[in-house]
Amino acid sequence: MARILIDKNTMVPMHDGVRLATDVYRLEGGPPAPVLLARTPYDKERAVAGSSNTFDILRAVQAGYVIVIQDVRGRFTSEGEFYPHFQEGHDGADTIAWAAAQPWSRGVVGGFGGSYLAVAQWLAAREQPPALRAMASVVAPSDAYEGMAYQGGAHVFHGRRWAAVMATEEIRRRVARGGAPPEGGPRLDVDTVLAYLPLAGHPLLNEYTPWYRDWLAHPTADAYWRPISPCAAYEQIGTPVLHISGWYDIFLSATFQNYRGMRQHGDTDRARRNQRLIIGPWTHANFSGSFPEREFGAAASSDALDLTGLQLRWFDRWLKDMDNGVDDEPPVTLFVMGIDRWRTEADWPLPNTHYHPYYLHSAGRANTRYGDGILSAEPPDDEPPDVYLYNPLRPVPTVGGQVLLPGANASGPRDQRPVESRDDVLVYSTPVLERPLEVIGQIELRLFVASSAHDTDFTGKLVDVFPDGRAMILTEGILRARYRASFTVPELLEPDRVYELRLDLWATANVFLPGHRIRLEVSSSNFPRFGRNSNTGGEIATEAAEHYRPAINRVFHDVAHPSRLILPIIER
Repeated sequence: MARILIDKNTMVPMHDGVRLATDVYRLEGGPPAPVLLARTPYDKERAVAGSSNTFDILRAVQAGYVIVIQDVRGRFTSEGEFYPHFQEGHDGADTIAWAAAQPWSRGVVGGFGGSYLAVAQWLAAREQPPALRAMASVVAPSDAYEGMAYQGGAHVFHGRRWAAVMATEEIRRRVARGGAPPEGGPRLDVDTVLAYLPLAGHPLLNEYTPWYRDWLAHPTADAYWRPISPCAAYEQIGTPVLHISGWYDIFLSATFQNYRGMRQHGDTDRARRNQRLIIGPWTHANFSGSFPEREFGAAASSDALDLTGLQLRWFDRWLKDMDNGVDDEPPVTLFVMGIDRWRTEADWPLPNTHYHPYYLHSAGRANTRYGDGILSAEPPDDEPPDVYLYNPLRPVPTVGGQVLLPGANASGPRDQRPVESRDDVLVYSTPVLERPLEVIGQIELRLFVASSAHDTDFTGKLVDVFPDGRAMILTEGILRARYRASFTVPELLEPDRVYELRLDLWATANVFLPGHRIRLEVSSSNFPRFGRNSNTGGEIATEAAEHYRPAINRVFHDVAHPSRLILPIIER
């Protein structure tokens, strides 16, 4: 095995003179090679250990690539000030041009990496750097407003958790330069930060992550978000992209948006024809396919799939011009839960998808899993609505799902029975299934609702109920009622008036097996995955706890108001 040389802390100048610290991994005595670039806010020194889940950079060097890892502006050993995302387009394009011009480079560059490293690729690609020829985008955001900072108009708290982590690192950075740590030490307790009210009032977040205050100051999909949203510029991006995510990833919906957006609007025909999608039974950080309450089998892990090898074949095709068959393979690879096996498909959504409504029913007592809520293909008759009290100071707790939170809120497939014992959670279940039902695609929930408040939230959750009673979450969503018509122009509710809401519950791929039941949960909170609605109709980011008010919320299911869950059914 050839010896790997590592050039440490090369200071690469950007367009404005700021220098970014960059490490280069290459074979000793090797010829000029294609470059694979990752730009990180999480310390390039962790690159080797931190890449093992999705991409082995040492294996990539041995496969004939030069690996370039860079600390983004204002992070760790790079110069400048950090402000998330806005700097990454120009800095990324500058770095790509620098890497392409080095003597160890063949002049072509590919982007790799996940989460922030992935969105940094996309923002650089918007600048159309000539040397960028392909990307492997893992768990990537798409719309900076919808999905990264907000979802359905509600603030997503993985952004707040991230701000707490970044604030802790910024404190340490300043202390290392001779500054004094804040009272209480350099580390912020994430649970305390998540519970703090008002949202925009946390003194350490305001001091050390002022950009997060800007996120809260833009609660609508206004012009602030467009420059940092990959989805706003697909027509400017001409690179083939390998999209990788998990059914329990915080950016699952964004991955589908990126894949479809590039298929439809990519800058070149080559780009439009060469988008590939892989979705596993994974979270944002766990690619093992193994969870405390659910095992998906030995084939489910990224190691079993050889995710590094798949990415190297992708780069071999587009950076080395190898005729390795990548062009001829099906564009979509999905892990189907329930039967726990991989499948390849012709596109997303699956071409043979049929959308079937499952209607909500009850005699007005669907509260808790012990209630009388039913989910059925039969439309409702004249039935009374279901009613519950939503108290934002007693929110429904997050238990698993598409989250990135600490401790008891950990992500992935989790049993929802503790949540379903609450009287502010409505539960609707089908009878026990007699034959398998394959559900693959986008999930939509249409609710007819009324509230005593001028604004409130409604949540939905799709659950697979096992024969032993376990209620395993598949996917979920939320809608802040003031954004029912538009994420740019909010409209408050008229109290006690009935409105139809459409909730995006994202997507799943699951076969509900015989003996199982399909279940829907409806409520008005899911904390701390989402920030709580104060129910006042005011500016939630600045409201203290004493301003929060309870709301009486109703869900209607009758002839005039057929609330329903719409499932994408695949018949094979």
